Amino acid sequence: MNEFQPLEELKIGKIIEVNGTSLKIEIDSNIVDLLRVYNGKVYPIGQMSSVIKILYGRKILFAYVNLLKMKNDYEVDSGRIKFSDDARIIECELFSEGQWNQKDNLLKFIIGVETYPLPQQKAYLMTQLELDIMYQSTEVVMDDGSSPYVKIGKYSGSNQECSLNIDKMFCQHCAILGSTGSGKSGTVAAILHSVLDYEFEDKKLCPNIILIDPHGEYGRAFAYKSIIYRAYSVQSYEKVGENEELKLPYWMMTSSEFRELVVGKTEFEATSQNNIVYEALGYAKMVQAGILQKFDENAAGRAAHILAVGKSEDDVENFDRDMPLPFKLTDFVFHINVIQGRKSGKTENTSPSDRKEVDGILRKLRALRGNPQLKFLLEEYDEKISLNHVLSQFMLKKNDVELKIIDISGIPNEVAGILTAMIARLLFQFKLWEKRDEREKNPILLICEEAHRYVPNNGEAQYKEAQGAIRRIAKEGRKYGLGLMLVSQRPSDVENTVLSQCNTWVVLKMTNSNDKNYISNFMPDNNSGLVKGLSSLSRREAIIVGEGISMPSRVKIRELSKTQLPDSNDISFIKGWMENDTTNQEEIISNVISRWTNIS
Repeated sequence: MNEFQPLEELKIGKIIEVNGTSLKIEIDSNIVDLLRVYNGKVYPIGQMSSVIKILYGRKILFAYVNLLKMKNDYEVDSGRIKFSDDARIIECELFSEGQWNQKDNLLKFIIGVETYPLPQQKAYLMTQLELDIMYQSTEVVMDDGSSPYVKIGKYSGSNQECSLNIDKMFCQHCAILGSTGSGKSGTVAAILHSVLDYEFEDKKLCPNIILIDPHGEYGRAFAYKSIIYRAYSVQSYEKVGENEELKLPYWMMTSSEFRELVVGKTEFEATSQNNIVYEALGYAKMVQAGILQKFDENAAGRAAHILAVGKSEDDVENFDRDMPLPFKLTDFVFHINVIQGRKSGKTENTSPSDRKEVDGILRKLRALRGNPQLKFLLEEYDEKISLNHVLSQFMLKKNDVELKIIDISGIPNEVAGILTAMIARLLFQFKLWEKRDEREKNPILLICEEAHRYVPNNGEAQYKEAQGAIRRIAKEGRKYGLGLMLVSQRPSDVENTVLSQCNTWVVLKMTNSNDKNYISNFMPDNNSGLVKGLSSLSRREAIIVGEGISMPSRVKIRELSKTQLPDSNDISFIKGWMENDTTNQEEIISNVISRWTNIS
């Protein structure tokens, strides 16, 4: 066998510069067509992300190609103006090394580089068999014989399957990025299907995965493996699989989240209105908790508050209004309308302008409660809906349900951020209060599709709470068994603090120069060269780097059947316009309007 031997047929040139893990290789002048032939197979030279080897004694150094250019161009770029010849230069990055045991046909593969080559050493192409051996040697086996790796596709240019380390990928967070139409949603589905299909000794996984779906597209892909919680739906909504109405009542919000909902940051009197909301929240929660007596209108004019029997001023001073305790919106409104108005002498007999701060809050709250899209959030407190019931939606694992999809496709953007903040915060707080053994039994993965909507790379007030909640998971979640997957088509619009915490990157085709430059800032230095090849990727092809994969690789993501794919296919204009059927158009319009205006 000739594996990992210095074969002349595969030699491509010699090293002319070593700069840390960066190498420059001058291609031999006798190679004209940038290819080599070995055992009847043609191997191209200088393909982006392809792997080459350098033999150093008994060690084998591996590097991937990130640039091919003419030598005279290289000399001009480096400031040395010298047009000597038309030699070609390959720039590449070392990423690992290994040692080949010829007797046992075993490659000892090590991620990282301890030995560096020297100038004038020769570089060789990898054969197909050598690539397969290298890829196979990257997977590890756990103590019980199982593996944390799941297969998600094949290495580009190889028949060897590519696997991802789910423990490292999910625990240390990951990002799936790509332009529209690059196969981003299909990649998310492929990874999740691979996790759900994982099996070891007839045992399957029972994962806890929560996916925030802003477009209602994932239900079809996991119809019989998921439960879909819909924040809002129309009467004729296509029901796929198991569906339930999302229960996420207003009293689960922190005071900041609730204030942002009913005040926001655009009001002129935002500061004074904030204080009014905070006081009213504290009052309403303490009434429900039995710390304060409920006011009647006359008592409200005489005292700031009335303690319940057996309660003291310390109970009021030490009360945490951010606790997820139920309260009634009627008590909240009463405090704002009557107590806040009278406390400042702003009674019904004063000028209407004196009550504009109070009335502004009440008008906003009435408008929100009148919006059927927010029914799941702003229905009056129902004793049947407890904290246990709400958290069970996210925390319980069921043998026949592996994925929980939170469909928020019908709600306004201004509420989507708050809803995401609530879910992320509740998950983190629950994991925080779990004991170590409880966390180990139920790690959770939170997937944020269209992540730029919830954690934008700017200071938009409506996303402040979501930014804070997801930022905390990104920084601290791994300690508590709470992983994060960010999915976005515009990485430059995702907050850099959150994106920088991701340790595995699955990057599909990307043509926008700002996005590519933005990604290169977060990738490890020796992987940033891979960004140069993003524009040339085909659909469902990705460059994967980081902790979740054994080595930086160019991967063709596995194909899924139509029923396994999210409902995110583009609409064909030509197909739609070629159908000249003009019958029943008015009926179609009427049906759409009916679905639009008749809310279930």
